Amino acid sequence: MPTKNCKFVFFIDWNGNMDIQDIKQRFEIIGNSPGLHRAIEVAVQVAATDLTVLITGESGTGKEVFPQIIHQYSSRKHGKYIAVNCGAIPEGTIDSELFGHEKGSFTGALSDRKGYFQEADDGTIFLDEIGELPLSTQVRLLRVLETGEFIRVGSSKMIKTNVRVIAATNVNLPKAIDEGKFREDLFYRLNTVPISILPLRQRSEDIHLLFRKFARDFAEKYRMPPIRLDEDARILLENYRWPGNVRQLKNITEQISIIEQNRDISANVIQRYLPAHSTKNLPALLSKSEENTFSNEREILYKILFDMKKDMTDLKKLVLDIMENKETPVSGDQARIIRNLYDNDSLNFQPQEQSSKSIHIPTIDKDNIQDTEEVIEESLSLEDKEIELIQKALEKHNGKRKYAAQELGISERTLYRKIKEYNIKS
Repeated sequence: MPTKNCKFVFFIDWNGNMDIQDIKQRFEIIGNSPGLHRAIEVAVQVAATDLTVLITGESGTGKEVFPQIIHQYSSRKHGKYIAVNCGAIPEGTIDSELFGHEKGSFTGALSDRKGYFQEADDGTIFLDEIGELPLSTQVRLLRVLETGEFIRVGSSKMIKTNVRVIAATNVNLPKAIDEGKFREDLFYRLNTVPISILPLRQRSEDIHLLFRKFARDFAEKYRMPPIRLDEDARILLENYRWPGNVRQLKNITEQISIIEQNRDISANVIQRYLPAHSTKNLPALLSKSEENTFSNEREILYKILFDMKKDMTDLKKLVLDIMENKETPVSGDQARIIRNLYDNDSLNFQPQEQSSKSIHIPTIDKDNIQDTEEVIEESLSLEDKEIELIQKALEKHNGKRKYAAQELGISERTLYRKIKEYNIKS
């Protein structure tokens, strides 16, 4: 038809070059990334046909703009354009919404009603969140796409429609097909021409442009000066993951525009508005249960050695406190620990019982205290420590290997292997 050729004179020159800037200006599209330009080119090129288009991309990337481009640059631009959010319509009424119903077909059907497919005849219908359609509705939609025919709810009369279908989803449809949630034949029928919209994190060069556009819009809306980013703040925004994509960026820009008094925004200010759980490259944190789980016996031994070193430090602190205050009462257990720390011949240590529970230290010759780290030589061999711990565990549980293994935090099989390897008598 001549009208189809005429409408492209303004956007495509005789060399086949498309005026992308005019299209972006008309639909208020911000960005210069190659992926964005490619999506616009495909949308305009497919507009001249009646092919079904499937637009995919994460939530908040702006998928709803591309069906409008396709409709406006098609021969149907004078027909109706109806956008339907399939995820927002209850499953029990979606067939009625899309295909209409007859009077009395169900409770509340007080009169005949046209559905969106009948209303959009000779126009375009945009089915957003197509992945949320019930399976029964998917069967009806497939028939419309293949034959252009449908039946109202409660009717037996076939109705013809000439409508162009554009669908969009943020769902992984091949995965939904594997899970039995989406029909494979419908997917291939919708996916005649695919258009993929990149997430904002893959369009980092567009982030600052979008921020400035939103800042100007909100400054005009709320009658205040626009906010500006310093260099560090700009870099921070470009490196952020943006799980909510353009929608999240717009929301944060509005928050900052209203809340911050200073119009010059630093990276520290930006950081307060970015959800911490979405920051990329965070180190993995262990849960409480994972912190106490060890992958092998060697890690258990390391932990025991570190605990022993901590105990030695605490004991030394206890002795120094006693040296500073000779009247400090100590329990019988503490006295025994001190005897093991120091040689009784060099330390004039003569405790006197004060009660059944505590003793008193009358004198301590501080000049004769020897450094225990120099006198006592302790084996640091992991093998020796393993043997010692296994023997102690077996003695504690009277040779019962099951309970000894539980005490050591290892499996019975590992304990049996260690006993055989070290030739431990149990």
